[in-house]
Amino acid sequence: MTLLIEQTLNGIQLGLLMFLLAAGLTLVFGIMDLVNLAHGSLYMFGAYFCASFTAWTDSFVLGALLALPAALLLGVIVEVVVARKLYRRDHLDHVLATFGLILIANDLVRLVWGPDGRRIPLPAWLNQPIYLTPDLPYPTYRFAVIVVGAAVALFLYWLVTRTRTGMWIRAGASNRTMIGALGINVEALFTLVFGLGAVLAALAGLMAAPIVTVSIGMGDNILILAFVIIVIGGIGSIKGAFIAAMIVGMIDTLGRALLPDLLKTFLSVAAANTAAPAISSMMIYLLMAGVLVWRPTGLFGARG
Repeated sequence: MTLLIEQTLNGIQLGLLMFLLAAGLTLVFGIMDLVNLAHGSLYMFGAYFCASFTAWTDSFVLGALLALPAALLLGVIVEVVVARKLYRRDHLDHVLATFGLILIANDLVRLVWGPDGRRIPLPAWLNQPIYLTPDLPYPTYRFAVIVVGAAVALFLYWLVTRTRTGMWIRAGASNRTMIGALGINVEALFTLVFGLGAVLAALAGLMAAPIVTVSIGMGDNILILAFVIIVIGGIGSIKGAFIAAMIVGMIDTLGRALLPDLLKTFLSVAAANTAAPAISSMMIYLLMAGVLVWRPTGLFGARG
């Protein structure tokens, strides 16, 4: 029972991290109709910014807080210099241009930070367990990731559904021509959305950084999973991204934790441990295929 609770919390943590990455991607894709393959590079830059600022300030919290405005500035620069020129082009041009950005970003990181990976040390108060029950210790940092991720999810829900800016964002997703005719500065709105997406991706990267090694290309593989999440949840839907991310996080975490014991009944220990991650990933893609068959626009996408 303890293992199940612990892995459920790990699934929630992974789901919230994936939500932060997918939420920024679905905002950019759903509102600006921009296929941004370089979104994972913003995730990577968030981790590297945090690593540098943490080293300079000798504080992980300060490093994380300084990394977010740096990511916002980077996102605005990318939108103004590159993305703004792609809005009127087709998706193939988006893919080619943003794939080029991935190559540039990876080489830029290699030039600035070097080819070796980096570890971000945690302060002592985050590097010890908390006891959820007398018999259930859980890493404080992982619990903090859950709290921060949930708080950001609530903030996004409030921003999109309860504010005038959110009204403009929702309107932009529905009909950008109309909001332009109503006097809304569409270029400024797109810059805001792209910058917000960059901050969310960087936040996911810097929160994952103490758990994984900060390395070149760390956002490339996770970007595939983020695209899967927005397809399942529905393009442009924050609610869909959240629910899909939680489902994917649970499937991946619980599958990797619980399937080996089940597979050991039929396979050797080594084969079971090898097969469990592959089966977990397969279940996620089967879920995506099932959603596409049942509802091609995603669970919470607009019915076409």
